[in-house]
Amino acid sequence: MKTDLRRNNLDRADSPYLRQHRDNPVWWQEWSVETLAAAAAQKKPLFVSVGYSTCHWCHVMAGEAFSDPASAEFLNRNFICVKVDREIRPDIDQYLMHFIQAQSGSGGWPLNVFLSPDLRPIYALTYAPTRARVGMLPLIAIAEKVLDYFAAHADDIQPFHFLEEKPVASQEDTLAAELLAGHDPIHGGFGSGQKFPPHSTLLFLLYRLAVEENPEITAACRLTLDAMRRGGLHDHLQGGIFRYCVDREWAIPHFEKMLYDQAMALWCFALAFRVLGNKTCRDMAAAIVRCLDETFAMDGLFATAFDADTQHHEGLTYVWQYDEIKTVLNDKEFERLAASYRLPARGNFAGAIHLTRIDDRPLAEIEAKLLAQRRQRPQPARDEKILCGVNALTACALVQAARLLDRPEWESKAAQMVQKLLEIFWDGAHLAHSLANGTVQRQSFLSDAAVLLLAVSMLAESDERWTDTLSTLERYTATFRQEGRWIESSHDDFRTVAASWFDHPTPSAVSLAVMAMARTAVLRGIAPDPLEYLRPLQSDFYNIAVMISQGLFHQVHSREGIAWQRLPANTIQVRGEPEADCYRNQCRPLAY
Repeated sequence: MKTDLRRNNLDRADSPYLRQHRDNPVWWQEWSVETLAAAAAQKKPLFVSVGYSTCHWCHVMAGEAFSDPASAEFLNRNFICVKVDREIRPDIDQYLMHFIQAQSGSGGWPLNVFLSPDLRPIYALTYAPTRARVGMLPLIAIAEKVLDYFAAHADDIQPFHFLEEKPVASQEDTLAAELLAGHDPIHGGFGSGQKFPPHSTLLFLLYRLAVEENPEITAACRLTLDAMRRGGLHDHLQGGIFRYCVDREWAIPHFEKMLYDQAMALWCFALAFRVLGNKTCRDMAAAIVRCLDETFAMDGLFATAFDADTQHHEGLTYVWQYDEIKTVLNDKEFERLAASYRLPARGNFAGAIHLTRIDDRPLAEIEAKLLAQRRQRPQPARDEKILCGVNALTACALVQAARLLDRPEWESKAAQMVQKLLEIFWDGAHLAHSLANGTVQRQSFLSDAAVLLLAVSMLAESDERWTDTLSTLERYTATFRQEGRWIESSHDDFRTVAASWFDHPTPSAVSLAVMAMARTAVLRGIAPDPLEYLRPLQSDFYNIAVMISQGLFHQVHSREGIAWQRLPANTIQVRGEPEADCYRNQCRPLAY
């Protein structure tokens, strides 16, 4: 059936994000060969809007400019309008994000880009209002200017050529100093503004501490982990973390909960317990798993995210009125809560209270009572699509947490997850990307292949039955390396996109691939490819793979598996003989 381009067709979409826009008066289309061909045939520029289902400002723009009849009429008359879910098409998102960053130096979502009919980007913006505000033009005025420019300069618009470059090298002896130079010594984290959880940075620093003691790194890790754990980033009642905090002090979060953040935080806090010996990190890791099981779980895998908004109000589910807390708790309970939590009577978030901790005294029964009350409220929407790569990353975190915290049932859970991912997404030749509304998206991406290979490389340490799968996925992942460079994807409806090198908020596709290949080489008994350290705060997960390549992970060879609690945190186990612990490029008899 031919698509009618004179209507909003997102009621036919599988993506939860696209379906959120199905009632807009804008004639939204999905990205497809047919849509692009129509733009070319009609010689109409495209208006492409990229976002994701739990994006607060995407919701705001959907309810304002994209619901405004006048704005919609202008867009419909002059452009082919396309909605893209960035989590389903990371290649399109990555390319257009690099364009807006090259144009303005920053970016974000919603990411709105005007393109020529042959996909040359013209102009990009993020949020725009319906009506003019101080310093902000309305969307319709921006669209008018773009249209005038396109009419006058259509033949002069240059293609945007983006090629992700490898970050510059860094010397091992300067890494710690460079990382610590960006650390906030007062509040923890990195930088002096809003605080994102620095997952990859923490993992690298903690693995370095497993190699050698460093008081400054230890202090930085403790301060940052405590800030993440005690502050507003943490959902103290349910477990898990929000996406980031809008302030330097880690007090008020942006209330989205993303699966990838839970996975990375689980790995960080489990490793921190093992390296730093802080029992509160162990408890934090266990609470993240509880959050996953109680809120993200879907038929053996995990949903993608929870919205920041409830009933169009950010954080509504999570915040409290002072008198409400006093009503839920008796006087003694309230007194105990007030001794360990900040409870400003006037609130700390739009007149309400978002809970942050002062100390670590256990209050499990009181917190359970508050959570039971919170569960009676309206809850944020859950994005129920299944992303292959993010679930595989969660499996990696569960394996590591199982070994670091002596919770073998979590490794069993991870193995079941990986098996289910293979059943759903692997067809014997290609790895699919997402499952939404019962439909499997068949496009393939390096980020999925690399992290699934990484998960299997971890499982193969404990169970040799994963060896054949390891070989299959290793060969498949290698197909994304072309002419000496890693590519994220190459699809008929878009250009070839280079793989990312940037390790935040999740490890980049390149870092995941390099890490997985290094671990796989160790399991095969061969030396990983030599790697050099790259720029810190940009390539921190990659630099963990460098540590492996340079012999800074113990390669423990044994006939039978050794209990992980007996081994250093920076260990890869290999079945075979002669039995030895190979470390810093020397092999010694086993001492475990």
